[in-house]
Amino acid sequence: MAAIDPLESISARFGYTFKNGALLETALTHRSAEGTNNERLEYLGDAILNFVIAEALYQALPRAPEGVLTRLRASLVKRETLADIGRELELGHVIRLGGGEKKSGGWRRESILANTVEALLGAIYLDSDLPVCRAAILRVFSSRLASLPDQDQAKDPKTTLQEFLQARHLPLPAYRVIEEAGEAHERLFRVECLVAELDTPVIAEGRSKRNAEQAAASMALERLGIQSG
Repeated sequence: MAAIDPLESISARFGYTFKNGALLETALTHRSAEGTNNERLEYLGDAILNFVIAEALYQALPRAPEGVLTRLRASLVKRETLADIGRELELGHVIRLGGGEKKSGGWRRESILANTVEALLGAIYLDSDLPVCRAAILRVFSSRLASLPDQDQAKDPKTTLQEFLQARHLPLPAYRVIEEAGEAHERLFRVECLVAELDTPVIAEGRSKRNAEQAAASMALERLGIQSG
């Protein structure tokens, strides 16, 4: 039985066959490897992905206000979601990495998987056109777009905490980074969240300042007895 070409497998999962194989290879090449890397394609794919997802949400939720649409788009295009898609597409088996990244397990790193997904979308766009690229995006996001949460569930913990406090005319929470650690490509942020209704600060960690703040807000909601979306 003949082995399946991993590049053909990736094309099949996106529902798109590249005419220019060099574009596909570039999209799968991390900056740590030799040759032209995928950073420019990542930049392009990120912009297209945000547009297509925004358009899809606008059409799918005709009554949703701007704030809900923004939160839903952010949840769909965030690094964690894109990394999950990268794992579903088994990109870790075909990403081209330099020796150092290979040894450190870069093929499973969230940032690399997410960036490669965006680079692939940029490559599809350049190899075809916007309608074809839109179809590829909607194909890999189909299950997530089909199971969108309702408007209340779309609220992130920071928003839920802020609205809870505002409704009670209480001071808004204050967030402060109290520690940063790790290498530049894998920073770990520790954030303190001060809430007047709580006796002690809430402290949480995350791979980005935003993620740490969201985690702290979620913990604060739990301590207040409020369920976040």
